[in-house]
Amino acid sequence: MSTIPVAATPEPVAASTSAGPGLLRRIWHSGNGRIGLVAMAVLIVIAVLGALGLLPHDPIEQHPAQRLQGPSGQYWFGTDQFGRDIAARVAVGIWTSLRVAVASVAVAAVLGSILGIAAGFFRGWVDQVVSRLVDILFAFPAILLALALIAVLGSNARNVVLAIGLVYIPIFARTARAAVLTVKYREFVDATRALGAGALSIYLRHILPNAMAPILVQATLSISTAILAEAALSFLGVGTQPPTPSWGGMLSESRAFMEVAPWTAVFPGLAIMVAVLSFNVFGDGIRDYLDPRLRNL
Repeated sequence: MSTIPVAATPEPVAASTSAGPGLLRRIWHSGNGRIGLVAMAVLIVIAVLGALGLLPHDPIEQHPAQRLQGPSGQYWFGTDQFGRDIAARVAVGIWTSLRVAVASVAVAAVLGSILGIAAGFFRGWVDQVVSRLVDILFAFPAILLALALIAVLGSNARNVVLAIGLVYIPIFARTARAAVLTVKYREFVDATRALGAGALSIYLRHILPNAMAPILVQATLSISTAILAEAALSFLGVGTQPPTPSWGGMLSESRAFMEVAPWTAVFPGLAIMVAVLSFNVFGDGIRDYLDPRLRNL
């Protein structure tokens, strides 16, 4: 008598967001990942030193007799119009920018991923409502939407985080929705559903872990754009408020002195460039690791 073969429990695709030493090791062996990781480590160390007050000069203390001095052994990046050490202000600006950028991206990633995952998993009217909401938010230029939100909420660090986070929600919503739709109709999900697994089990054990890779890459890349957004808002005077050092605020203050003291603008601008480039390159390294098609290239 022949027996009916019993289908084996399908093996889910390994979650591509495996963390730990393996992830860092693979990123380190990637050229982009190594450069980004080293640059990010240097920025974080400087930011910690600035946050703990371990810099040679106080970033807020004014020395009018030494105003607009060029780079020297005492003041590596020179001084500004108030005699403040630009190197110390740039270092503290790293902490300011990273704090705002990471917090705003965290807000956007959590809220946007919840909306996108719900839209992709439930479809129907949920998908329609989320998609139309995302389309409305995408219709506004990001910086103008952030300015409008700050005008309503008020200008302080918390509201800057909320404004930038809300502006980036649509990006994460679309990324999460596309990732869920890609995984939802894979063979191993259909097989698990055919074996009687519940919707919640399928969602938590199979769909969510496999949909996290593009969200993680998007979060890393969004930190760089959030740094630019914070600098732009501070440049316009509605972001981080004085006396707290901010790269955008330093650039705004240096406009009147660029001809006689170009270093007041050059070093904050270089800091923005290095920070944005390091996170972009690190994001490319994570993408190379998480995308199996690129691992052996």
